[in-house]
Amino acid sequence: MLSKKTKYGLKALSYLAKQEPNKPVLISEISESENISKKFLESILLILKKNDFLGSKKGKGGGYFLLKCPTEIKISSVIRVLEGPIAMLPCVSLNYYEKCDDCKTEAKCSLNRLMAEVRDSTLKILENKTLANFHCGEDE
Repeated sequence: MLSKKTKYGLKALSYLAKQEPNKPVLISEISESENISKKFLESILLILKKNDFLGSKKGKGGGYFLLKCPTEIKISSVIRVLEGPIAMLPCVSLNYYEKCDDCKTEAKCSLNRLMAEVRDSTLKILENKTLANFHCGEDE
């Protein structure tokens, strides 16, 4: 299940993708439009800025804007930044791998094989969807 942080981050990015390119949008506008707490949204947008999804401009006419075209922003990348691993178990994670303490060998673990299959199926979808798929309405 996605956390609210990830859900709101995706909603905010989708909102920004609908705006004029490189034109800063105020946090209050995104907050009001997407029904997200302004304070919570600020922390999410800072994470997205730190990870090079967003740029910002201070002062009058300031706000946040996408640094890349929506077609270049993979949903999997956003989820990894805001949520962490996509895999349901650390022993099948591609980017956050950790061996499970309770397994003798991963090769003989049926849960490991199942969760690797779930990861692969999930990644196949998330790696092939971009922010453009949401703001252009392809998935609706």
